[in-house]
Amino acid sequence: MPHPFVVIFGKAVRSVARLRGGGSALPGLFVERIDPQFLKKTLAPLPHGVVVISGTNGKTTTTKMVVALLEAHGLKVFTNRTGSNFTRGVAAALLGDINLRGQLDADIAVLELDEAHAVKFVEVIPPTHSLILNVMRDQLDRFGEIDATAKLLQKIVEATTESVVLNREDPRIRSLAQQTKKQRVSYFGVSKTLRASFPTDDELRGDAVRQDALPDSAVQLESHTHSSATFVIDGTHFSTSLRITGVYNILNAAAALALTKSVLGDTFSSIEAIHALANVTPAFGRGETMTIGGQPLELVLVKNPSGFRLGLSSFSPKGYATMIAINDNYADGRDMSWLWDVDFESLTEAGVAAVSGIRAYDMAVRLQYDRITTELVETDLTTALRTFIDHYPDTPKRIYCTYTAMITLRKELSKITTVEVVA
Repeated sequence: MPHPFVVIFGKAVRSVARLRGGGSALPGLFVERIDPQFLKKTLAPLPHGVVVISGTNGKTTTTKMVVALLEAHGLKVFTNRTGSNFTRGVAAALLGDINLRGQLDADIAVLELDEAHAVKFVEVIPPTHSLILNVMRDQLDRFGEIDATAKLLQKIVEATTESVVLNREDPRIRSLAQQTKKQRVSYFGVSKTLRASFPTDDELRGDAVRQDALPDSAVQLESHTHSSATFVIDGTHFSTSLRITGVYNILNAAAALALTKSVLGDTFSSIEAIHALANVTPAFGRGETMTIGGQPLELVLVKNPSGFRLGLSSFSPKGYATMIAINDNYADGRDMSWLWDVDFESLTEAGVAAVSGIRAYDMAVRLQYDRITTELVETDLTTALRTFIDHYPDTPKRIYCTYTAMITLRKELSKITTVEVVA
């Protein structure tokens, strides 16, 4: 267990940070500096170990689903539910859950981790189980090219001690099975009829054709609508309604089912899992919906070409006022050139009501090249949000936003409506 002084000091910093409106990871940074072994001392005693979820897209929503499925099977789960997926974010989340003696009341930890920080984490705490979702060109200023990101994910697989769950539809992820030794390997995937809806990075760029000969999957997404899906689990079809939205989140549901099955083994119940899955709501900012003046307002996180494309294809702009908020802070990635790899054609008819954020003018220029009308360009997020809401009081609204823009928008929205507290 960590030293009581470290725990008390960390909790004090956390309390002060929350009072001052500070970032969710700040207390974790302090604790890491004082005791570099804090994470290991706190998480190592958990009887069912540590689960790591990583990849370019879908970590936060998948983590939320896995937590719900494990809890439905009776386990107490610790997780970094703010979506702060650096090691310091995990440390900060732990400070909120451990008692003054440094004890964590949980059976298992389920952690979403940024690809680069996951490598550092697994060096200290080898995960019992891991789930690798996908690899896309994302934040080139941080990770470099896509093969470099795949090598980071490979280190997570190699460090895992019991079981690894991989996306069989992504060739770079599927090939990570070659790096396993004694770990059990299983897959999640989609039916042949759905493969065109979930292109890999190479397919998006026209560089590859998906192979037909793929390994069997523990869980397969067979079909779906906007609010329902059918999964095949060990050859049996299970259909369910869903509260999560977006085609990418439905694929994440297959990943969550496969991971939970891998973790629980013989105690896994497909019926219990499907029932729990039906009640999971979107993670904050990932299709999260709140009410403003009697009308829905949705936040959709975007951070790379694939995610933005899937977001645009998942949510019809018809009948909605659309806003786009793009920041280029460290957590968003500095290089915004990826915006030019996104097809915004679906927004042509309705146009975009407002563009905001640090890179608002870059986004506006990008839309102009696609001949999409933009009514307002305003770099200040608070001003843009208020204008957006005031100009469309009787219209449903949707905001596509990068991570730090989402955090700011949620803070502003919390002043006028109910916003789920996640910190």
